[in-house]
Amino acid sequence: MHILSVNIGQRTPIANAKASGITGIYKNPANRPVMVTSLGLAGDFIADTKHHGGVDQAVYVYGTDDYDWWAAELGRPLAPGTFGENLTIAGLASGELAVGDRLHLAEVVLEVTMPRIPCATLAARMGDPKFVKRFRAAERPGVYCRVIRPGPAAAGEAVRREPSAGRTITVLEMFRDHYDSEWDETKLRRRLAAPIAIRAREDAEERLARLMGS
Repeated sequence: MHILSVNIGQRTPIANAKASGITGIYKNPANRPVMVTSLGLAGDFIADTKHHGGVDQAVYVYGTDDYDWWAAELGRPLAPGTFGENLTIAGLASGELAVGDRLHLAEVVLEVTMPRIPCATLAARMGDPKFVKRFRAAERPGVYCRVIRPGPAAAGEAVRREPSAGRTITVLEMFRDHYDSEWDETKLRRRLAAPIAIRAREDAEERLARLMGS
């Protein structure tokens, strides 16, 4: 695997998405190395900080295996950054990853924390009001990552996957569970045993507390 593209988004108006009317989902490839910090890529704009960004969702990654599938599904080529990802990685299929897996770049180390859950902004970006449902059905969510080791990242760098050594949950399991209204104790504790993103952890903890009657 290798980095095909490092993508940066600017503050951009968008219609039919979130109430703010602005977004950072329109990302374009950088022609130089970009610093990856604990809070994401230098210069990358994040509009909805309630649901995106932060130390556990600092970097969004999408793979060319997923891009190839979407290009066939939509009948048109898609440029890197179309899905709003910071890193487009050649040879990566996001559904094969698990929470806690690490992606080693030349200097940067990332750790997978959760899948992307589609929203109205993505549908508006794709020009299809039904795209949230299509994205769910496709089960090619891409992954959010925390930054274990910061540093510069550039197109062409090799990428190595280090599988999680601890108790974990797959990205697809987390993605499917999001749409499942029946979360039992076993499912919740399995999720909480993995190094999931803080927003997902808080949600699981609240669900578990309600389930246990506390």
